[in-house]
Amino acid sequence: MPATIKDIAERTGKSVTTVSRALHGYDDVSAQTKALVRQVAEELGYEPNRLAQRLQKQRSDTIGLILPTFGPRFSDPFFSEFLAGVGNRAARDGFDLLVSTQAPGPNELQAYRRKVQGRQVDGFIIVRTRRQDERIEYLRRAKAPFVAFGRTEGVLDFPFVDEDGVLGMRLVADHLVSLGGRHFAYLTPPQELMFAHYRLEGLRQGLLAHDIPLRPTDIIAGDLTQRGGFRDAGSLLDRAARPQAIVAGNDLMALGAMSAAQSRGLIVGQDIAITGFDDIPMAEHSHPPLTTLHQPIYEIGAMLVDMLLAIIAGRVPQPSQVLLEPRLVVRRSCGAA
Repeated sequence: MPATIKDIAERTGKSVTTVSRALHGYDDVSAQTKALVRQVAEELGYEPNRLAQRLQKQRSDTIGLILPTFGPRFSDPFFSEFLAGVGNRAARDGFDLLVSTQAPGPNELQAYRRKVQGRQVDGFIIVRTRRQDERIEYLRRAKAPFVAFGRTEGVLDFPFVDEDGVLGMRLVADHLVSLGGRHFAYLTPPQELMFAHYRLEGLRQGLLAHDIPLRPTDIIAGDLTQRGGFRDAGSLLDRAARPQAIVAGNDLMALGAMSAAQSRGLIVGQDIAITGFDDIPMAEHSHPPLTTLHQPIYEIGAMLVDMLLAIIAGRVPQPSQVLLEPRLVVRRSCGAA
């Protein structure tokens, strides 16, 4: 039989009410009594009835995260690390993480409505924010707690963590130009994503600072996948005047571009330079290792949980908006390490 509050009360000589209040951390119970109750609870293997607690608090103690993904497979290592950061921090604070997937489109908002109206979660973490983001607009109207990994266009009146994509791509441009590059191509993430807009703008600014234009014909809209990077880089490499460097808007597309170059007999880092963005674990161990921009993916997930739990508790998160500076990690895929 599992231990109960009554068992703890009998062992400690305290009333059931005192034991209950001690376990919930009420201020009217002395620190000595709290310590005694918790020690006995641990000795007896007591586990609280989470469902009863949640009903009493009228909370689910659950965070929601709906991944906007297409297709039957989801294998992006970026989100594996991000979800680990979210899940571990949520578990530390006694919250569950409810993860689901839903491709962007008419069914996506319905997924949010079901969770809000059914009180399945206490708040949301929004990922891959869009320039005009209906998810954020809906959660604002519904007065549902949320935080975002990324920004949107317009008024930024919500809590977020984001990386400075403009700064990051300027660092990439400066580095590649310092190696003698003059002809660059870019594999951009879908431009409706806000981070894609910033990264493209940063690369443009960085190259223009060296009087190098980024021609529209050298920009290819990608899909953030390794397969897409292989396909799109192949179209660039098969041109009569192939670029000296391919900059990719994320690491997976960059890894696909490296495979495309190698399949054509090119030596990455000598015949062509390739860079990515994110610094997923695969980037360091690719052949050759990938030059990329590092952002602390795991830590970002944890930061967002801290922000969201503060909002759920009725507090203003401090800080409420964080813009991180990515760090250029130079490896052999651009010929200098």
